[in-house]
Amino acid sequence: MKDVMVSSGPMYINGKYHLFYQYNPGSVIPGNKTWAHSVSTGLINWLRVEPALDRTEPYDAKGCWSGSVTILADGRPAILYTGADGVKNQAQCIAFPSNDSDPYLREWTKLDSNPVIRPDGPGLNQSQFRDPTTGWTGPDGEWRIAVGAELNGYSAALLYKSQDFVHWSRVDHPLYSSNSSSMWECPDFFWALPGNSSGLDLSAEVPNGAKHVLKVSLDSCDKYMIGVYDLEHDRFVPDTVVDDRRLWQRIDYGNYYASKSFFDAKKGRRIIWGWANESDSSSDDVAKGWAGIQAIPRRIWLDSYGKQLMQWPVEEVESLRRNGISHQGIELKKGDLFQIQGTDTLQANVEIEFEPRTLDKAGPFDPSWLLDTENHCREADATAPGGLGPFGLVVLASENLEEHTAVHFRVYKSQHKHMILMCSDLRRSSLRPGLYMPAYGGFFEFDLEKERKISLRTLIDRSAVESFGGSGRVCIMARVYPVALVNDRGGSYVCI
Repeated sequence: MKDVMVSSGPMYINGKYHLFYQYNPGSVIPGNKTWAHSVSTGLINWLRVEPALDRTEPYDAKGCWSGSVTILADGRPAILYTGADGVKNQAQCIAFPSNDSDPYLREWTKLDSNPVIRPDGPGLNQSQFRDPTTGWTGPDGEWRIAVGAELNGYSAALLYKSQDFVHWSRVDHPLYSSNSSSMWECPDFFWALPGNSSGLDLSAEVPNGAKHVLKVSLDSCDKYMIGVYDLEHDRFVPDTVVDDRRLWQRIDYGNYYASKSFFDAKKGRRIIWGWANESDSSSDDVAKGWAGIQAIPRRIWLDSYGKQLMQWPVEEVESLRRNGISHQGIELKKGDLFQIQGTDTLQANVEIEFEPRTLDKAGPFDPSWLLDTENHCREADATAPGGLGPFGLVVLASENLEEHTAVHFRVYKSQHKHMILMCSDLRRSSLRPGLYMPAYGGFFEFDLEKERKISLRTLIDRSAVESFGGSGRVCIMARVYPVALVNDRGGSYVCI
């Protein structure tokens, strides 16, 4: 039985992709964290090799927790991870490949000097000090990393420097901190050029015009800020400081947590990976013998305005397509359902473009809806009439629609453009009692007068429904557990 958790150290090196992830080999219940390790040449098919890290030392007796992998200047990868000791105090540790000539890097050796970073200093909570980022170099040639921490009761990404990636000293100020929460997990720090879908290597010089992104995990989701990295003062400075963390932008508005990105040198892109936990019960997990999945790897980049991250499934996903079906110019009226026939209900890749006949029916946008988009999705669900919408996709639907998952849009007028609400409503996704079935939702601003069409792409893989709206402006990962489809193949529908 296995519990699959956070993706800790994705990387591309020597012609292979590596994914390290937290893993409990003895139970589906979280605990006894080790670093499992899988290898791929193309991001789709993976070979599981020996675990990279296990709980072998006093400093990681309670688990080898999340971390990252950094490729050093000599081309050698280094794992930096959080070890939890017998009382779950946390410190940062390093491991290197035992055999650099092994193309699969199957064995790793921990440093004798571990832990290399301890939670020393005033105001630090020793049990809230974890998840080191991938390293980057500053203009002085020294390595830097950030570590998620609780500092004086508030959340912080602490900054550390090193000349050799082994001996570290804490900088006297955080990379960034906020009094909006008490702890940030799994920070990620990278840079991107607005409007350029290529990724940037953290080991290279920061190009002119680049923006910096700080991602943190809290409130059961991944949120981010866009700004600049003040090289002179070693600080991240957000473009806009938002005090209410409910208004922070999200990587994903659904079941998606502890994501980690890396630079793919093979194709010059940045890829992000996230974890989706189960939404059924622990007894269900025990019965099936596993719990937790990795979402589809996504290409991630910054929009042309430098204000929002965009995401899209990696192009390798296209290799899974079989028996494609295409429909063009379908006109639907309010209340219509168009069944997409000839597809596998349980495994499908559906792409749709919606072009409203008129925008006159779009109602006014209320900014207070941003404080609780899930509540607004419940109130403005796929069955509620009025305004412009809802329109979208119904998937994993039983023959009588008693079970279904609805992914849909509503359009509202804002001051300058339109605000599009995208919802993934799971409340009718299963007849099974006791499941967590929310209505996820997120807004994105869109120039509908200019663009005219709103795109939706949904990847369906049994219990996973992963949707990308507005060309990747809003992403929603969902876990669903329909029961009627066991005997009834059901279908997918476009709905208005």
